Amino acid sequence: MKRIMVIGVSSGVGKSTFAKNLGEALNIPAVHLDSLFWKPGWVEASVEEFKDAQREVVLMERWVIDGNYSNSYDVRERHADTVIYLELPLRICLYRVFKRYWMNRGTTRPDLGEGCTEKLDVQFLKFIITTYKRRKNQMADRLRRYEEEGKTVIVLKSKEEIASFLEKVRGLT
Repeated sequence: MKRIMVIGVSSGVGKSTFAKNLGEALNIPAVHLDSLFWKPGWVEASVEEFKDAQREVVLMERWVIDGNYSNSYDVRERHADTVIYLELPLRICLYRVFKRYWMNRGTTRPDLGEGCTEKLDVQFLKFIITTYKRRKNQMADRLRRYEEEGKTVIVLKSKEEIASFLEKVRGLT
């Protein structure tokens, strides 16, 4: 595990927190795609800017990159040796999105670009709810493809599995 993609079924599944903890356990830099995508004031980077920023990261010998951003999977997936997929129930993802908003309101989270004050809106919640099932199915297909390509694929589907995996990794280092 030297070049690790952390992806998940939805916002709120814990990709950024997991990547940060995994990176610390393995002494590998964790890069949050949200921090590369969002410019101050929630301005989106262009697709090329976003991909270029990722191209710099994937040239590093070791990395943990978290985030989905399907329009740029191609940049990361060809370099990754390990893919870790997080899938928690929709209700937990939604709870965590609300909790994240409440805990960080008025501030910018460390996994976001500077100047992106925490926000939560109906459009974002609707996106999570309406895409959850479809994304779950698409991820299953994507993970099968990664396995066929010879990547190590790790699927974690509960808070307990996530915690156990991180403890196991910490015990190996």
